[in-house]
Amino acid sequence: QPVESGGGLVPPGGALRPSCVASGSIFRLYAMSWYRQAPGIQRELVARINSGGSTNYADSVKGRFTIPRDNARNTVYLQKNSLEPEGTAVYYCKAGTGKGYWGQGTQVTVSS
Repeated sequence: QPVESGGGLVPPGGALRPSCVASGSIFRLYAMSWYRQAPGIQRELVARINSGGSTNYADSVKGRFTIPRDNARNTVYLQKNSLEPEGTAVYYCKAGTGKGYWGQGTQVTVSS
């Protein structure tokens, strides 16, 4: 099961980089994704990186977020720049597609 960390409170326009660690066997085989869920809103895909390094992003975060992957540490990050209040949500890491393996989530609050 992936484990997220690195959420917190950040002012609008700021940056944050939560991380997600998974077991080696899972990390090597599967695509890794970040999702987010704001109150009253359906969980949505933010970014994904596959085992070969190809990435895709939600339109709302293109140009501001990146999803670097460190294979030596079995870790994937979500580098978030120019954060907006609408980015306040619980951010979840997922390994695999379909049902996959979900982390417990980390809260990110964008507020002054």
